[in-house]
Amino acid sequence: MDTRDTPMRLVHLDLKGAAPRVSYLEQVFPLLSLLGANGVLMEYEDMFPFKGELEVLRSPYAYSEEDIERIQQLAELHKLEVVPLVQTFGHVEFILKHEKYQHLREVERFPNSFNPHTPDTLALLKSILSQVMEKHKRSTWIHIGADEVFHLGEGMDSKNWMSHNKGDTGTMFLNHIKEVLGFITTQYWGLRVLMWDDMLRKITPPILPAMVPLVSPPVPFLTKYAESGFEAVWFASAFKGTTGPAQAWPPLSFHLRNHLSWLRVMEALPQLAPLRLHGTVLTGWQRYDHYSVLCELLPVGIPSLAICLQTLVTGGFTEETKRKVLDVLGFESMQLEQSTCEGRGVFPGAEIYHMVEQVNGHLKESIHKALEEESAIKGWFSPYHRKHHWSPLLSPTRLHEDWESFIRDLRTHLERVYYPDTVEEWLEENVNPYLDQLRDLVRDYRAIIRLNARPKAT
Repeated sequence: MDTRDTPMRLVHLDLKGAAPRVSYLEQVFPLLSLLGANGVLMEYEDMFPFKGELEVLRSPYAYSEEDIERIQQLAELHKLEVVPLVQTFGHVEFILKHEKYQHLREVERFPNSFNPHTPDTLALLKSILSQVMEKHKRSTWIHIGADEVFHLGEGMDSKNWMSHNKGDTGTMFLNHIKEVLGFITTQYWGLRVLMWDDMLRKITPPILPAMVPLVSPPVPFLTKYAESGFEAVWFASAFKGTTGPAQAWPPLSFHLRNHLSWLRVMEALPQLAPLRLHGTVLTGWQRYDHYSVLCELLPVGIPSLAICLQTLVTGGFTEETKRKVLDVLGFESMQLEQSTCEGRGVFPGAEIYHMVEQVNGHLKESIHKALEEESAIKGWFSPYHRKHHWSPLLSPTRLHEDWESFIRDLRTHLERVYYPDTVEEWLEENVNPYLDQLRDLVRDYRAIIRLNARPKAT
């Protein structure tokens, strides 16, 4: 698919957490296309089927080579270009956590950023990029990440380089990126490159022009890039994954306002010739980094994605835009400030959306009410009663049974979309801290009942 003259709208699928099964993507891709996307940005991380010397990087649940091909076939079927994202500087914990590659860390203690001065770093990146591109021959774009290169300049090699070259971290950053870009442009003629721009913002304009023919940054600092000679830019917004590392439910009004602000920036773009808009990436981070907890699951974020994507397509959030979103998702109404959508929903994962809403809104509250506010439990089944095995006058099992049945159903739905590691992690983080308190209460209750039911010795 040739998208060279069409502004692209890429939906970011962050697979470094809660990577969906391909069977779920088969349901989601038609929805993305219907809502106005024409591409997907696939941040594979350890879900890519690396082989040979790189096999250590694979998750136990990594996609197979057949899965990668199937993803691209599905994308092509629904007129979505697949843009692979390969982190090439920062956010490389999935690589540098392995003993085999620890020597490539910028700072020995932290596995998040490459040391750009050792030749092994570029050699490794060439191998990674080659394997990824070998499986993405249809792609006309690649994203090289390059954001948040934490601790850059703090390693001994970097300090030595700066002192001997009268350099700074900006120059050092660009030197590494230019090496990566040099490999890509030489090895893959015509392949265009995207990168995040947060590190570029710290670099002074006189040294930026060297990047102009090589890369397109998604940027907010338009004047700076126009003056440096860039001709095309991308914008990057977010539909989930930016309002807290453990956020379980996306704030709809927040993300909508963010996209409305971007539309105003886009309107000003013609005043900054020669800059033109090449596309927009709607990011949906699944973790803040490789080691952080999961944030909003994709099915939970789909209403936010639909609102944001349609807002970009129509140039605003009108009643017509709202009606299109409701019709496509199968909802009756939405309350943006309350971040809720009413109605059954017919989109892929709608059951998970509603069940997570119940967990997020009622699980903790109902258990807290039972344990801390219910006078019968506080008065007749306190920690003191439980310690001394005094028989309660009530049964706390009904609430427990209701929630256990609900969570069993939720687990079933999650397992249809996600691999076992994701299901266990999400339940451990979002359910067990609260339900375990109720489980302990019921365990003590049943133990006391059994104890009191024993025949008394005569």
